[in-house]
Amino acid sequence: SPPGLLLLTSFLLHVKEDRANPARLVCDNRLMQKYIGETKDMEKRVGQCQTLPTLSCPVMLPLVDFSLQQWKSKSNETKRREILCDLSLLVGAAAGAQGQVTEECAARQLSQLYRHANSFFLLLQTFSWEAGHWESSCSPHSMEQTHITSIFLTYRQLVQGKLRFFFHDMAKVLCK
Repeated sequence: SPPGLLLLTSFLLHVKEDRANPARLVCDNRLMQKYIGETKDMEKRVGQCQTLPTLSCPVMLPLVDFSLQQWKSKSNETKRREILCDLSLLVGAAAGAQGQVTEECAARQLSQLYRHANSFFLLLQTFSWEAGHWESSCSPHSMEQTHITSIFLTYRQLVQGKLRFFFHDMAKVLCK
């Protein structure tokens, strides 16, 4: 859809422009609200697809629920790494599901989710307080799923939860 494409382009331009200074993206709370709205729209659209096949090969999805009290006690770097692990697993699940889905509607939605989740993944790699790069040697809590809708639900929960709170925490640091 053109509005979704425009928003993705805007997001990717922010990611590209803000590699050195991601503050502009984090400081504008309206952008995060748009991304949350997009996750809801994607989840709704995939639910409207005619036939959603069960995946023959299950995908691993991160368990993204969390305790706000525990979350607040973590450093921003720990939060960032945790979200990177979740996004890595989610991007892999979307890619794995894409390879199994031939129905056009679901395939299109999976492709969009893959692009958006991967964009967040790339963006979060630009936030780093410790020397060195992010390493994919994390092992987030996860579970196998065979339902495509579970991928969209997990993505929405991640964006509405950990990612939104992380951006809120980052705004306190970067938006003075």
